[in-house]
Amino acid sequence: MRNMSSRKRKSPDSGEQACVLCRRADVNPDICGRTFAESDLCVHEFCLLFANIRFEESAPWEETVGLPVGTIRCRIKQADQKQCFVCGERGAAISCAERGCARSFHLPCAVDGECVTQFFGQHRSFCREHRPRQAVEAAPSQGTDCVICLEPMGDSTSYQTLRCPACKHTWFHRSCVQGQAMNAGTMCFQCPICQDTEQFRAEMSTLGIQIPVRLVSFSPALQT
Repeated sequence: MRNMSSRKRKSPDSGEQACVLCRRADVNPDICGRTFAESDLCVHEFCLLFANIRFEESAPWEETVGLPVGTIRCRIKQADQKQCFVCGERGAAISCAERGCARSFHLPCAVDGECVTQFFGQHRSFCREHRPRQAVEAAPSQGTDCVICLEPMGDSTSYQTLRCPACKHTWFHRSCVQGQAMNAGTMCFQCPICQDTEQFRAEMSTLGIQIPVRLVSFSPALQT
């Protein structure tokens, strides 16, 4: 499956340094996190975590990060031997956590490849075949809308459709609930209808929804 788009490639005329792990410069920071630079290396925060590379972070007011340069260079060499199963390019530093699976991918390719990256614990990643799935017995009924964007859900389950595990009748698109999570943060993220928090957060995290550890932030688009 090849799905190369201009938003994923580094523009040769941009002058912006690309991440050594995903080889992308123009990326969404909500997906790849902060950008770190040390020596001649430029690397994204979440590319490091999902490549299982740990780094030392100083106190927030110091704004410095200790990058394990030797480990990063070693991982770059390993990734050069792996082809991203989504875009087809080499340099795929993230591997599926399923035992025996040889699929690898770039972090910016994860959504296009229907992969799951878990932003907690061991920061495990899964390809589309081995990603965790919801135990949903039936697809959305005809006429069901996403409770966040109010657009139709369709009549089948997919990577893009998620359901509240608590009330079991609230449906939403993956991108919509991800946007809600980024605005709400861990303290306020909940099912929009039943307002369950514990079960909702646990399942959404397992399914790859990133829930930032911070207080709520208000997006201008969401304010009334």
